[in-house]
Amino acid sequence: MLLLDEIGRDHQYLSALRREFHAYPELGFEERRTSARLTEELEKIGISVTRGVGGTGVVGIIEGRKGPGRSIGLRADMDALPIEEESNLPWRSTIDGCFHGCGHDGHMTMLLAAARCLQAHRDEFAGRAVLIFQPAEEGRGGARAMIADGLFERFFCDEIYALHNAPDRKFGTIAVGPGPVSASADFFDIDIAGDGAHAAFPHRAIDAGLAALAVAQGLHTIVARNVDPLESAVLSVTAFSAGSTYNVIPDRARLSGTIRTLKPDVRSQIERRVKVLAESIASGYGAKASVSIRDVFSPLVNHEEPAMAVTRAAVSIVGDHNVERRPAIVMTSEDFADMLMHVSGAYFFLGQGEGPDLHNPRYAFNDDVIPLGAAMFVSLILNRTRQA
Repeated sequence: MLLLDEIGRDHQYLSALRREFHAYPELGFEERRTSARLTEELEKIGISVTRGVGGTGVVGIIEGRKGPGRSIGLRADMDALPIEEESNLPWRSTIDGCFHGCGHDGHMTMLLAAARCLQAHRDEFAGRAVLIFQPAEEGRGGARAMIADGLFERFFCDEIYALHNAPDRKFGTIAVGPGPVSASADFFDIDIAGDGAHAAFPHRAIDAGLAALAVAQGLHTIVARNVDPLESAVLSVTAFSAGSTYNVIPDRARLSGTIRTLKPDVRSQIERRVKVLAESIASGYGAKASVSIRDVFSPLVNHEEPAMAVTRAAVSIVGDHNVERRPAIVMTSEDFADMLMHVSGAYFFLGQGEGPDLHNPRYAFNDDVIPLGAAMFVSLILNRTRQA
């Protein structure tokens, strides 16, 4: 409670900072203004900062004064979404078609709040806190870019932690558990090539649009008819384009979408079926299908001891009755997964009270959770840097 009270004294300042981030969102690998502001906020309280890690990433280091010890990483994502905000908030996005619709503005602010507190309490821990502000979480590979740029060689971490706000959970609750947390994600594009013609003469065409419609229907049978019902999998066609006017049968069409799974063998099985079905169905319409599938997210799997460390910290901050252990696995994806493939750690959800969902144009971050998230980060540093 004392930790919450201390961080809470800066709540007005922190809320204003979060709303500034919200008003000036930037897409993945374009977070130049954001990274500059983060650097400014860290440096003005004496924290050593490295910019440009993995493109636009920022890493700050806080050295504990109790001597050598463990190095604990804390990560927040920085990027916004290509969505037009639908709100009348005074701090709504000033950038057309760009919006912090996932709460990354709040995640950055919570980590900054934790940094302010930790910097003021360096006498209370050994080792160091590694503050990782990651670009391009929303499907553009920011975690992989930072790792490829030597993140963990340059800024060694014994463990690493991250959180996500949850507008579908009661305010002040924390959900965490060991094992699988969220799914892998592959993005696919299927290009259909046919032969166009005047719409008055459909018999002279190979209708790429018609073939694409059939392919889309076929793809949605894969999970229902090819995947074991006891396994978790999602396939969704999310974009379709064909043609440009009223009286021309299109010669080309494109389908795009996502595949989400928890197990590598199910992932491979679905990928194979997507290619076979797309090619064979298109061929049945006289067209040709070209399939491209990209590995975008790995499955996120929490390590057991770090997950228990989060649970202990949560109990001390929000109380045992507000901690959900072993929450249900979700089929969303999160590229913190790639960091957990290199360093032991855990990812947890912080309830911000029910409201419009993430990635919804009316989503709104609840500033009241800033002290809670920051206190969790601070508690993890104070507890985990003491470990042998």
